[in-house]
Amino acid sequence: MELRGQTVTLRPAGPEDVPALAAIRATPEVRRWWRGGDDLVAAVEESLAEEDTSVYVIEHGGRVVGAIQWHAEEDPDYRHAGIDIFLDPSVHGRGLAGDAIRTVIRHLIDADGHHRFTIDPAAANTAAIRAYAKIGFRPVGILRHYERGEDGRWHDGLLMDLLAADLSD
Repeated sequence: MELRGQTVTLRPAGPEDVPALAAIRATPEVRRWWRGGDDLVAAVEESLAEEDTSVYVIEHGGRVVGAIQWHAEEDPDYRHAGIDIFLDPSVHGRGLAGDAIRTVIRHLIDADGHHRFTIDPAAANTAAIRAYAKIGFRPVGILRHYERGEDGRWHDGLLMDLLAADLSD
């Protein structure tokens, strides 16, 4: 199912999107925050194959400029959806990430009845944290030594959440 935002179109990612997504993940600005090892094609293929994750490409101006994915916690007592996103650095600063995230959140509210959403950027990724805060995400806490970076060291993450009522336009 295709989802339309104000400036982006989201569609389910397929095998034909792997080269473009791997190329975006290979840019230094994205690779810094998205692990994947030496074989980014395999890393993207692995993401697409995950059964409990929905991966959509982000299109803008007729070209693939990134991906957004989500997974849902279906236990009714803990129901929420977690979101991850990456964008081609050539389109950073244009509000496309915010449009893509808002579009996914509205879809998950309307189609699946979700009320809470999480995102977990690297604690050092201040640009992403600012962008997520503009949408309505709030810091919950630091995830200490949350992920191993390309440098082999452990790095902190920031858990952020958003309630459906907090979504800003």
